[in-house]
Amino acid sequence: MQSPNKSVTLPRMGNREALLVGAKSCLREKGYDRTSVRDIATAAGVSMAAIGYHYGSRETLLNQALFEILDEWGDSMGRALTPDADGSTGRHFEQMWESLIADFTAHPDLWLASMELFMQAQRQPELRAALGEGMAEGRRGMAAILESVPESEVAETSVRTLGSVQLALMSGLMIQHLGDPATAPTAAEVLQGLRGLGDLAH
Repeated sequence: MQSPNKSVTLPRMGNREALLVGAKSCLREKGYDRTSVRDIATAAGVSMAAIGYHYGSRETLLNQALFEILDEWGDSMGRALTPDADGSTGRHFEQMWESLIADFTAHPDLWLASMELFMQAQRQPELRAALGEGMAEGRRGMAAILESVPESEVAETSVRTLGSVQLALMSGLMIQHLGDPATAPTAAEVLQGLRGLGDLAH
């Protein structure tokens, strides 16, 4: 992956779009706190002043970039959870958890940055509103992925139940892997735990 300290060869785009691409690259490489205005400008191949002109601040740009990364990640996860010919998704469900754990391990700074958003949102009403909308979309997206239907066809009950629980499980697993990856559960253990919870819920 390209270092954020070197210019990224970008397709033809305006400075605003280039900054967003550069910010995403920096988030993946360095995380939120260690990404500077200079890092983003260098990765984007534009001046540092362009950040203030197009986004107002480093934080606003990084927040938008992080939201877009999470959206793209959700889309890729949806593509990975493709039903087999018999309509089942069991094998792919385990692979999804394996992929999640691999991503937490490979990009801890990126996932820590997603957690930092919640802390910042307590002091920034606009960010808190955006984060609330993002979580609502995340619940709907998770339900759509698990039910293998378009988001527009997901029932509100599924959003509030299936989507909410899936999002909670993912968040909890992420915290465990970021906190102590050596003892955090494997994908197989997550599935075994889910089966146990299912038995208790009957």
